[in-house]
Amino acid sequence: MVLAAVAVDVTNFIALSDTSKEVFKTATLLKPLNISSLITGESGVGKKSLACYIFPDAHTFDASKHDELLIELESVERIIITNLENSPNIKKILEMIIGKNIKVVATAKSSFYHEYIDDIFSVKFNIPPLMQREEDVEPLINKFAKEAEELFSLNEDFDRKNFKPDLSKNADSLRRQVMISCLLQNIKESEIINIMQNYLADKLGSNNDYEKFLHIYEVPLIKAGLERFKSQLQLSSKLGLNRNTLRKKIIENGKYL
Repeated sequence: MVLAAVAVDVTNFIALSDTSKEVFKTATLLKPLNISSLITGESGVGKKSLACYIFPDAHTFDASKHDELLIELESVERIIITNLENSPNIKKILEMIIGKNIKVVATAKSSFYHEYIDDIFSVKFNIPPLMQREEDVEPLINKFAKEAEELFSLNEDFDRKNFKPDLSKNADSLRRQVMISCLLQNIKESEIINIMQNYLADKLGSNNDYEKFLHIYEVPLIKAGLERFKSQLQLSSKLGLNRNTLRKKIIENGKYL
């Protein structure tokens, strides 16, 4: 547990699952060695965090910034290159790295391949998605909730009730979800009204806008009511609607429910 805490403090990389511990162990072994390595994995799994941990003093460049990267490669001995698969001329970049004997920690998608890979990277390792690292999810939620608390000056702890982590884009989607959830948890009615007003301001203009945008109000009301009261009968009573009227609205908004 102490090792995991140190890993988080130093790298922002959560290492509580067995898989993450192995990945972090590999990164730690590479840290004192002046060799090139390639870290692969999906977006949001922590590739850049580990790259910066291995080469903490090296400049970081996205491979898509081709001209800037070429200039940097003229004068460095070590560098971090992210999203290697996005390079518009990857052959030229890799040939320059080989020719100048530059040590690189690069990141790329798991499917990335190039004929020069084995010539450049002494070590290659993959970071699995968060769905395969369940023990890392809760600490990440805590980290992002703390970040949201400081960013938005929130006074309430993050309410986990009914919270289902969105891991579709790993830490990227989870962070966005936690940020939005924390913000909405503390939002005022007047702020909700302002948000709706700003959203609708540029969208109004047709002859049937009331019906066109009615679902924005009805759907969250129905979904929240069904989740809380568990039955259409109870919900119709609480909303003061005829049961048939509620059923009709549920059918009309079926694609959103």
